Formats: sequence, C-alpha cells, structure tokens
Amino acid sequence: MKDTIEIRWHGRGGQGAVTAANIVADSAVYDGKYVQAFPEFGAERAGAPVRSFNRISSSPIYLHSQIEVPDVVIVLDPTLLEAVNVCEGLSEKGILLVNTVDSPKEIRQRCGFTKGKVYTVPATDISLRELKRNIPNTPMIAALVSITGILKLDTVIENFKKKYAAKFRPEIIEANIKAMKAAAAEVKAE
Repeated sequence: MKDTIEIRWHGRGGQGAVTAANIVADSAVYDGKYVQAFPEFGAERAGAPVRSFNRISSSPIYLHSQIEVPDVVIVLDPTLLEAVNVCEGLSEKGILLVNTVDSPKEIRQRCGFTKGKVYTVPATDISLRELKRNIPNTPMIAALVSITGILKLDTVIENFKKKYAAKFRPEIIEANIKAMKAAAAEVKAE
C-alpha cells in the first residue's frame, strides 16, 4: 500500500459521514498515524448530500487541499448513486464501498466503474438490527478497515469505546461494536 491513503465519504445529513471520517481519523492517531479529516457541506439540513474526507499516512501530511483522486470512496446511502457521481476521480486501482444489499457486480454495472475493486455491505440492515436506527456509519467504518487493512478493527473499537463512553450509554456502545463486527464479516467483494 502507498504511504498515504485518501478516502472520500458520501452520505446524507444525519447518517454520520462526517462522524465516520472523524472516528477513522481518531483511530488512526490512536494507532500512531498522521491524519486529516474534514467535511464538505452543501445545504445544511438532514437528508442533504454530504461529503467528508480522510487522509491517513505513516509520515507527516503537508498537503492541505480537497481530495480529487481518492483511493477509496465510501457511499453510506445507495440513493446517492443516482444523484451524485460518486466515482468521480476514483483511480483505476481504487476501491468503491457501498452500503447496499445489492451485489458488488450489480453496483459495478450501476456505477459504470469498470476498473478497481467494488465492495458492498448491508450496513443499513446491520444498523437497524443492532442499533435500531438507520445510522450506517460504524458498520461502514468496520467494512473499510476490513477491506483495506489501514487500521485494525480492534483499534477502532477501543478508540470508539474511549471516545464515546461519556456520550453514549453502555448498551449503545455495545450495539455499535456488534454492528462493526457484523459488517466486517458481511462485506462482499468483486
């Protein structure tokens, strides 16, 4: 893997795309890496398309600009596939990870992403089952670390416990951990 990995998150307001980028960044720092996490908002309302970004590196990051050619694109809401060109700038060796029950082959055809790798995970189903709410961000984080190896899932889980112990009740923390483990196990590839 190259020294710096660039990630673009696509979601809708309220789904946790910005929080996901922050959790990934915090976990990477916890793991001794250099990071950037930053959002890009359009209309600031629930349901509006939102993008957030991560850079993760084993050496200092001096670049401070938008990510134009991401290595990984993560889509939290599959309805964005028709609304936004989520594959814009995605390198030919890039990774597309989509929250959907559809197969990676179906997503590849739907998006016209003929190169790179396509992964899918039913993060909405997992979050509804484990969290009782449609907040697919933690399952998508687990799928990301599972397919890329940029972090260990245990590192993300430990960071999540520490960061959110004061904010969430223990059962919510445990539900998120169950959701992460399920997503890591249920991600599919093509």
